[in-house]
Parts: sequence; C-alpha cells; structure tokens
Amino acid sequence: MDIKVVDDTVIVFDLDDTLYNELDFLKSAFQSIALALEPNNWKLLYSKMLSLYRSKDNVFEFIANVYNLELEILIDMYRNHKPNIQLFEGVLDVFKAIKSKNGKIGIVTDGRSKTQRAKIDSLGILDYLDSIIVSEEIGSDKPCLANFQAIENSIAGKSYYYVADNLKKDFIAPNTLGWYSIGLIDNGMNIHYDSHRHMSVQHLPQEFIMDFKDFKII
Repeated sequence: MDIKVVDDTVIVFDLDDTLYNELDFLKSAFQSIALALEPNNWKLLYSKMLSLYRSKDNVFEFIANVYNLELEILIDMYRNHKPNIQLFEGVLDVFKAIKSKNGKIGIVTDGRSKTQRAKIDSLGILDYLDSIIVSEEIGSDKPCLANFQAIENSIAGKSYYYVADNLKKDFIAPNTLGWYSIGLIDNGMNIHYDSHRHMSVQHLPQEFIMDFKDFKII
C-alpha cells in the first residue's frame, strides 16, 4: 500500500507482534532465567520451559516449585531482563523512508514502562521515534481513546495512521478518532491468535498488510 508522507503525517505503530514477534521476547526471557538458575546446564532447563509453555502449562509455577523461588521474583526476572529481539524485515526501511519525508513516528503500546522501553532500546529504533506512549505511564490500556489522544497531543499532524496486529483492542480507538488503521496479519507466531473472534466492523482496520514490504512510502 502507498502512504504519502509529508511534514504533518504521523505514522504510529504498536510494538509487540507488530515490529517484532513477542514470542522472541518470551524466549529471550526464558533463556535469561535458565542461565541464571542453571548456568552450567541452561539449555536443558530452557528446553523444558519452552515445552511447558507450548503445552500451555504454567512455566513459572514449575520453576518456583523446583527452585523454591517466589513467583514475584520470576516475574521480575522475566519483565526486567535485557531482551534479545530483532525487528521484522522491512521495518527499518519503512522508518527511514518516513523520516526522509519529514514524517513523524510514534509508538502506542500496552505494558510496563521499563519492559516496553527496554524492548524499544534493544530494537535500536529510539532515534526514529517522536513520541512513545506506554499504557503504564498514562494509566490506561488500549482500546482507551486516551492512549491515542496522547499521541495527538504530543505530535501535531493532519493525518494519523496506526499500524498494529491485535483486532481485539488495537483499532477501536484510532478508528473512532478518524485515523487510518492498518492491520498486520499474524505471521503464525503471534502471542494473541484469536483474531477470528473480533471481526466486527469496530474491530477491523481499514486495510490489511502481510508484512512491511507491503508499504511504499511516497
């Protein structure tokens, strides 16, 4: 799809499962925990954790029982580790193209401030961003209008776009505000994969893309 970008164009992105696969953050966290608990045999523990997760068992309860740890400690290790994650192919090219046209880039993401900002830092995109809205920092989650109004208040623009993946919550607010909404289709590894339950008009984006190579910034 073509997007004409000028000085007052604002293109806003979700973070998890939109710019990278959130499953990679989970795997990164599991590896970090396994290395901390079993530095000499971490791969076996990591394999067990990943298998438990994919079997829909409670990984943290297993770890807490085996290693006599409080759940809160494990959750903190998960949230606050240094993530090893990578952008989807084409994301950086799109960001560079937007900035070359003097467009503005924002992030609207749900989650804890420290965790989400660590992800952004790890992905190496901070210098491209004109505004970052994290739900914990403003006290509301998507689909609340406030999260998107915070972008409008921080970046003046005439046209706003939102690129995201989760039909349950991502597009209700931007659609209400008159933004142009773009849905990134699940690549088969998304954490949330129940889009088929949320295909009423208010939940749908105005357009779908398969990946970032579908964008043409003009």
